[in-house]
Amino acid sequence: MFSIEHEFDATVITLVDEGNAPLRGDVIVHSFEDCVTVDQYDERTDRDVKITLSLNQLRDLAAALDLPEGIYRRRPAPDAAPG
Repeated sequence: MFSIEHEFDATVITLVDEGNAPLRGDVIVHSFEDCVTVDQYDERTDRDVKITLSLNQLRDLAAALDLPEGIYRRRPAPDAAPG
């Protein structure tokens, strides 16, 4: 299950683990103009853990989910501006 909320400066996606035990805490994704953060509570350390991805890293991750093992480099779209 997941939810999507639009806030002032970010889109927030919350992923809820509904599978069989052991379950993990909710994953909260904040999508900002220049980066994406992923937060999850870690029971072992009793702390929230946050990682920050650039938009290029997020695009690479999305592409990698559908590819077999290997090393890849994304090519810009033919009509994309450099940068």
